[in-house]
Amino acid sequence: MGAVRKIPMRKCIGCGEMKSKREMIRILRTTENGIVLDATGKKNGRGAYLCGSEDCFQKAMKSKGLERALKTSIPGEVYESLKKEIEKLAEK
Repeated sequence: MGAVRKIPMRKCIGCGEMKSKREMIRILRTTENGIVLDATGKKNGRGAYLCGSEDCFQKAMKSKGLERALKTSIPGEVYESLKKEIEKLAEK
């Protein structure tokens, strides 16, 4: 009988649902206070997780959940670039 592997779960900052880490998109605040998407999930920095849907991103933007999770203020142009990157990932 094999050992059962534990699946890491993360909470979406938009809808609040718990999902497996692999299903989520990680948004990262780097040490230089830059905000980037982390496709690998292994970069250094403070991370926040979002579902791949556009609705969750809109909810996180409206409720300022992303700013709370990353503990920094986020300018509008960063939201726009993140939105474009999430749309690209959703198309795949």
